[in-house]
Amino acid sequence: MKKSVLLISDGGGFMIDALANNIIKTAGLTVHRANPTVEELKAKAGNADIFLLYAGDYVHDTEDFLKYLDSVCSVQNKVLIIVGYDKELEEISQSVSDESISRKVPRPFDMRKLAEEIEAMTVTDSGSDAEKSKHILLVDDDGSYLKMMQSWLSPYYKLTIVNSGMQAITYIATNTPDLILLDYDMPITPGSQVLEMIRSEPSSAEIPVIFLTGRSDRDSVEKVMRLKPEGYLLKSMKKQDIVDAVNRFFIKQDRMS
Repeated sequence: MKKSVLLISDGGGFMIDALANNIIKTAGLTVHRANPTVEELKAKAGNADIFLLYAGDYVHDTEDFLKYLDSVCSVQNKVLIIVGYDKELEEISQSVSDESISRKVPRPFDMRKLAEEIEAMTVTDSGSDAEKSKHILLVDDDGSYLKMMQSWLSPYYKLTIVNSGMQAITYIATNTPDLILLDYDMPITPGSQVLEMIRSEPSSAEIPVIFLTGRSDRDSVEKVMRLKPEGYLLKSMKKQDIVDAVNRFFIKQDRMS
């Protein structure tokens, strides 16, 4: 079933129409519209997978609506994206908890990029292992981090988990995952060496690798990217950001194939 977005705004206009058209064209989603009232949200919330709140001056006078929006997102586990100027985002944050907000998008913003991010958020259909089309090999020596990542990604992807570089090499000798999420800083066999071993074998050379790293400083990131992985993810990233990044990778890969 085609996913849908509920675009909440105070009326229409060029920007609202353009945003809706970008979501339809880029992400291929159905867009429904609603005014920022409790009554309209009650009537239309059930059919939407994502709430997209386009802020405006009205946010100063809609505290009841914002609090109701917060409760709906919390109870129904809805994805909420808010677009607005900084002062509007601050105002909304007084009534809507950070836990309910999946993404804050400051204006001005890139409509196409936002549409692509929304598309990534809709890839998260859970199902049985037989129904999950993508297989990820997750490699990290930190058991707590492995457990957390497993809980974040397993509803959407088939996961195989190993806790050392050599275990990863042994696994891919007879298996071909669609993606390897590889810890860069591991003892004994670090991620850089594991990537080199993966690239040296014809049977595994084409498997895409994204590094996991706890280092966010410029020098460390440049060092990681010099190894030419498909990308990197910071271990400090929030759940939704990790899931969205993996989704975007597979969407881009599918479009190129």
